[in-house]
Amino acid sequence: MRKGMVGLVTVLFCGALLCGGCAKKDMVKAEEATVPPVTTEKPAVTPPAKPAPSETVKEQPIQEAPTTTAESTVKEQAPTVIAATELEKVLFDFDSFVLSPAARDTLSKNAQWLEKNKQVKVQIEGHCDERGSDEYNLALGEKRAKSAVNYLVTLGIPASQLSVISFGKEKPADPGHDEAAWAQNRRAEFVILK
Repeated sequence: MRKGMVGLVTVLFCGALLCGGCAKKDMVKAEEATVPPVTTEKPAVTPPAKPAPSETVKEQPIQEAPTTTAESTVKEQAPTVIAATELEKVLFDFDSFVLSPAARDTLSKNAQWLEKNKQVKVQIEGHCDERGSDEYNLALGEKRAKSAVNYLVTLGIPASQLSVISFGKEKPADPGHDEAAWAQNRRAEFVILK
């Protein structure tokens, strides 16, 4: 009797599996099954038509549209970068973010200026020379900028007044490919944000 029950349960189980598998195939409609392919190609841009040589093109005066309140709030939120002529850049040795005595003297002068101008926010940009990978130089540039920030904080400048960004080797001060150019590119620069 036990063997009969086990056999009956087995047959019922197999029958349920077969019936369940067949019913699912008909539930999907043919229209729903097709998904349009996703393309990542950009549409072709046709250049503007050139005027015929005999035609003359009259220039129209450009009129600026008045800015709306939504546009003006966006402009107010983005920080404006101003060249910091009062703040001096700091130079670093090859493959290093350690501050030299000359760099510490420069940072002390910058700290005095920042102490007098407490309302000013300053972004410290870390830069590297062209040697090394992009990833390595971005990390090294960040370490250089943070090294300058940490020293300024020890001199009493609030960390909230300072921010850090790394450009790695993307913005060389000197485009040359020799040691003199590389020495100028290993730096931390100060940019005033308004």
